[in-house]
Amino acid sequence: MVPPDHVRLMMVIAYDGTRYEGWQVQTIGTGVQEKVEAALAALFPSKPRVHSSSRTDTGVHALGMVAHFDLPRRECRIPLRQLPLAINAHLPPDIRVFSVRRAPPDFHARFSALGKQYRYQLWNHPVMNPLLRWMAWHVPRPLNLAAMRQAAAHFLGTHDFRAFSANPGYPRASTVRTVRRCEWRRSGPLLTCIIEADGFLYKMCRGLVGTMVQVGLGKYQPDDIPRMLASGDRRLAGMTAPAHGLILWKVFYPRRTPPTTAATTGAIEPPADE
Repeated sequence: MVPPDHVRLMMVIAYDGTRYEGWQVQTIGTGVQEKVEAALAALFPSKPRVHSSSRTDTGVHALGMVAHFDLPRRECRIPLRQLPLAINAHLPPDIRVFSVRRAPPDFHARFSALGKQYRYQLWNHPVMNPLLRWMAWHVPRPLNLAAMRQAAAHFLGTHDFRAFSANPGYPRASTVRTVRRCEWRRSGPLLTCIIEADGFLYKMCRGLVGTMVQVGLGKYQPDDIPRMLASGDRRLAGMTAPAHGLILWKVFYPRRTPPTTAATTGAIEPPADE
């Protein structure tokens, strides 16, 4: 809960993760969180700590990362409409705060979230698009998109996704998650996988995408997916897709929470289905 003399503020943040070791503050390398907290420290003497909705990995990007921080009331001197500009003035150009809003006292960027949407981009053409080299996985061989879409349908619903996640190095209370959406869109050579779930395991998105791509290449069949899920064995599922194609697109919250998804901040949606 927020201390009586503080207010809780929520931010929507976008960043190009190419130069960062993920979101979290790192002992070696630089995390996006470190840059955001340094920007806030330049504006507020209390040097507020930032709490995020997700902990993206090295090289992963975000368009709709949500975070919150608590600010003493005596330091609330910058109008909220001007605060994004003030914070961005102290951030590198590959990190931007889209919006800052008052949040309910019991709001928590991570624990109040109902789910998240990730999008994964890949360029399916013999020659890589140089403009997407840091934002999409280059797969030069032809892909069977129909088979990939069949495989995606097997991930919908509530399953144990242990076979598609990496060991995080600590015990997990549960590896069961509910996937509400898993689909592929095509716009010419650009393929985008949209995955929504109530939560994600460590490297789970990349495990799902890597496996579906291998289905598209003919290494696996769509009907192999249920067997992989049932096994709970990472060795029996497909590869882990590279980090640089993954984008945290939006985070979902209860209706009483002010809207904070990428779609409400002026972000441009990927191309529609063919």
